[in-house]
Amino acid sequence: MPMRQVRLLTGSMLLLFAAILVFVAADGLTMPMRLALMVFATTLVCWTIFDLPETPVALAGALALGATGTVSEEAVFAALGNDVVWLMIGAFVIASVLQASGLVERLTFRMLAPFRRVSSLFWAVTLTIFVTAFIIPSTSARAAIFMPVFLGLTAAIDRPDVTRALALLFPSVILLSAAASLTGAGAHLVAADFIRRSGGDTPDFLEWALLAAPFGLITSLIACGLILRFFLGAEDRNAAFEARERTERQPLRAPERTLLAVTALIVLALATSSLHGVALPFVALIGALVMASEKISGMPFRKALKTVEWNLLLFLAGTLVIGEALMSTGTAALLADRAIGMLSLVGKPPAWLVILFTVIVATFAHIVVASRTARATVLIPALALPLAGLGVDPAVLIMTATLGSGFCQTLMVSAKPVALFGGMEPPAFTPSDLMRLAAMLLVPFVGFLTLVAAFIWPHVGLGD
Repeated sequence: MPMRQVRLLTGSMLLLFAAILVFVAADGLTMPMRLALMVFATTLVCWTIFDLPETPVALAGALALGATGTVSEEAVFAALGNDVVWLMIGAFVIASVLQASGLVERLTFRMLAPFRRVSSLFWAVTLTIFVTAFIIPSTSARAAIFMPVFLGLTAAIDRPDVTRALALLFPSVILLSAAASLTGAGAHLVAADFIRRSGGDTPDFLEWALLAAPFGLITSLIACGLILRFFLGAEDRNAAFEARERTERQPLRAPERTLLAVTALIVLALATSSLHGVALPFVALIGALVMASEKISGMPFRKALKTVEWNLLLFLAGTLVIGEALMSTGTAALLADRAIGMLSLVGKPPAWLVILFTVIVATFAHIVVASRTARATVLIPALALPLAGLGVDPAVLIMTATLGSGFCQTLMVSAKPVALFGGMEPPAFTPSDLMRLAAMLLVPFVGFLTLVAAFIWPHVGLGD
């Protein structure tokens, strides 16, 4: 039987089972709860089994919830005006200006110019990519920006094994470092919204960085160390090379210095929003208007708007509506209560074990659900919130599930940066190389996230 028919049959059976469970077998549910659960189950099956595009599925789910009265029509349309969406619009405009200017590429080459040994270059590349997580909101955009840097470095070094190792390093650090920033991935904004709806204090740009940046930095450095140790021999690691002369080494021109200064001011304003009181979306939009001014960057605002990933924003809005339905109807709370009832039969496990279980499920979720934001939308109400009833703060588990879902580099199709660097001709690395790296990175990733979530976050105010 063709795989397409297998998927269709499997998905249809799962949807039928879900419908029977939700509308017939389950008791004590109101009709809005049943509809919210059915839409949630349907979107999950469409994303995983049917492998349908994420955005149309999310929008269809949101429209179904509005049409059935599970959420109000106003709530559906309000999602498009959610502050999360506007924050991302501003961030995308800023990123498009920086990408078009070539400033990030030039600065990267200037920062890497002093390094003449492969091993030191790898560490410098890792730190450079990490910093950009606070400026550029999309992992795909960062991958596109760093592709010329990768090509320039591999041409200068001209060693096949180093080319393979760099091709693994760039997407790995791009994906892992995204955890550091609130705007590093749409999933983080979904998590912040769930924290707010569950009664916690929503972390702002600086608070998110203080909580998650150490995790993003250390896991990025671990990935770099593993690649150096297991994908390069001693000769390659210690190899010296002479970087080619590039125009990027020339002094920055006045417009570029202006762009750099404006970018620094935007990041500073985002980080200090709790002090000056201007909301993050307003800061991002003001920065976007300034950056996309022809007098500042030479790029018309309308041109910058064309580069915004509207598909991602619509997907984000759709998932926000689904999350709203699960919370406002009381479905998430009911799932939590019933999960607690079942789990209480086997006793109350320690908090660290609950967190470890959450991390493991979230880490492997990318094999089933391809989109990072979709994983957060599924994992938070279905995993994090129910398990919070075992005595772990909901905000801690929401952050844990979200950062755990950022592990998405096992397969070529797991993330766009991996596909971009892995899809070159000739291929820079093989699927087995990727699987080998993921297997080595898995244990330190799971272990360190569990350590941070169980023993550090509760003591630094998360969820208080």
